[in-house]
Amino acid sequence: MAEKVALVESFLNCHVCSETFRDPVSLSCNHNFCSSCLKTFWEQAKNKNCPICKRKSSKDLVVNFNLKELADSFAGRQKSGLSESEKGEKKLGVVCKHQEEPKLFCEDEQRAVCPVCEFSLHQSHKVVPVEQAVSGLKDQLKSDLKSLQDKRDKYKQVKKTYNEVVQHSKKQLLSTERQIRAEFNKLQQFLKEEEESRLAALREEEEQKGKTLGREMKMIEEQISSLSDSISAVEEELQKHNVPFLSSYKATQTRARVQSSVSDPQLVSGALIDVAKYLGNLSFRVWEKMKEKVHFSPVILDPNTANPFLYLSDDLTSVRRGDTIQQLPDNPERHTKYATVLGSEGFSSGKHSWEVEVGDHPDWEVGLAKESSDRKGKCPPSPEYGIWCLWHGDGIYTNGAGQTVTVKSLQRIRVQLDYDRGELSFYHPEDMTHICTHRDTFTEKLFPYFSIGKAGDAKTADISVMFREGGEV
Repeated sequence: MAEKVALVESFLNCHVCSETFRDPVSLSCNHNFCSSCLKTFWEQAKNKNCPICKRKSSKDLVVNFNLKELADSFAGRQKSGLSESEKGEKKLGVVCKHQEEPKLFCEDEQRAVCPVCEFSLHQSHKVVPVEQAVSGLKDQLKSDLKSLQDKRDKYKQVKKTYNEVVQHSKKQLLSTERQIRAEFNKLQQFLKEEEESRLAALREEEEQKGKTLGREMKMIEEQISSLSDSISAVEEELQKHNVPFLSSYKATQTRARVQSSVSDPQLVSGALIDVAKYLGNLSFRVWEKMKEKVHFSPVILDPNTANPFLYLSDDLTSVRRGDTIQQLPDNPERHTKYATVLGSEGFSSGKHSWEVEVGDHPDWEVGLAKESSDRKGKCPPSPEYGIWCLWHGDGIYTNGAGQTVTVKSLQRIRVQLDYDRGELSFYHPEDMTHICTHRDTFTEKLFPYFSIGKAGDAKTADISVMFREGGEV
């Protein structure tokens, strides 16, 4: 009797899952299989050959109801369908009956596999225990989480700097407006329209740059929100158990990595109001109407480039070094390592000259710097770093290239640039005695350069750009 039962059981067992048939189908070669087992086998094998004889099947899969009734009867299954445990296994994605939960994971196909009915299909693949796979994948996701958190911190830092820029821009607006009004109050009533037009231009720029900053800030907020959502999703994913984790981690990881690959936030240049455009040579702009009241300065200092230790005059023609640091935004144009400030307008051709009043100040550097010179890191005043200057310190004058210059004590210096010939010269303005000349090939825009040390007990604390008839020579 036992032999008969074994024979019947062998006849009613699927050759794929080794279990009693469920919804059996018959191929043209007369071999029978569970419908789901055969479909899974064909998907993995990428063909429609019989799993036993390898003959290609040409028949549509139709349930063999006579065989199904015999198999269901033999297995004692009711017509009500799957048991609760079978339904649970189906939800877990298990396609066979050899185990309640997969124990192996195929790294090549990135999915769990049954060691009985599927293992032969993965012999050339790298198969590891599920626990090991989950551990490794969670480590990867933790690394992705760290990248997201670091990225969010960078965005938060940029947001902080933008907040500083916004606040400083508002202060610039108030300060610049006050100075413009003070200038125009010196003029006659018929210049009132000129005054108002410049105020309108200032406000328009502040509005436009405010809009630009608003767009940048909105983008930063969106990125922070998006990164925070991804971080929450990753943290939630990491709490899941093995199989649920395996079924959904990939999408979460993909999203995390996409967002981690987003380029780091960068502060845009030119976010601050171009104060020099409104205050620089303001009176000269209306010279044709009020020539007798105009005083022209060939160089206007740019407060957006000034080191926080430097204090500029209201008309932006002189600078002194203070003892306390100002709370200024770290915008891309600003010098932060050295007490340096640049002129607001650069030169890329022609001849130009100006004079600088240094008095008895003990420590200064005057000259030109190329536009791309480093404003944040180490950048000594020498041609090697794109700075051509005359330097005074400890009672000694040098040309900024390590060579001492012999000259009588200087109270004022004339700086003369011939860009096209590649010459920057320094003279004693009283008798035009030549001090020194830098010769180089200039390839980019050059800006007037001023670096100021501590004045100590000197009478002259401010380094000033002096008016000289004819800014260009």
